[in-house]
Amino acid sequence: MVTTPELIERLSASATPVRRLRPPLLRACLWLLFAGLVLAVLAALHGTRPDLAARLGQPSFAAAITGSFLTGVLAAIAAFHLSLPDRSRLWLLLPAPALAFWLLTIGYGCLTDWVSLGPDGVRFGSTMECFATLLLTSLPSAAALLAMLRHAARLDPTAVGLMGGLATAGVASTALSLLHEIDATAMVLLWHLGAAALIVALSGMFGRRMLAWASPPAVEG
Repeated sequence: MVTTPELIERLSASATPVRRLRPPLLRACLWLLFAGLVLAVLAALHGTRPDLAARLGQPSFAAAITGSFLTGVLAAIAAFHLSLPDRSRLWLLLPAPALAFWLLTIGYGCLTDWVSLGPDGVRFGSTMECFATLLLTSLPSAAALLAMLRHAARLDPTAVGLMGGLATAGVASTALSLLHEIDATAMVLLWHLGAAALIVALSGMFGRRMLAWASPPAVEG
């Protein structure tokens, strides 16, 4: 029969070193840096919207893009905090003020410019370009976030998935605002609110499975 000291000695001899995770804020900053690099590459290949300088001078546009960017930043910070077992679920509320501000700015823009569809209406080509930008921004960012949060698979994957989806949605919406002219109300609702809601919903529904798939296998005794 193996004694307790012998068992401890055997386990310690075969145990592999555990590398501590970096602080949540640092990991969030690293992910945001990666997302920024993805956006920079897309801007270099596609170019920014031609009226970007003029639009940034308009308070409503500047407020909307600020809201989406802050939502992505704060949601990313919340996701990394929620991925740790000793953090409160109150971190879910961190992006709430920025999200509310973002939604209000979009709603205000739609209210004041609800008939602005442009002389040619909503063009199919523009729609496909926006969809392509959405995918090219969201997929690499979401994949990187999934890899960085994979250890949360057995902790609180639903909350982490929701915050990760919201972070990705905020970054994707910011990219759409910078790269595409989507001033029509229908396009704003579709690509900002619709895309953001879809990303967050999918993350909430499949966050557990995705994190479990990406996480290292559990050690069985």
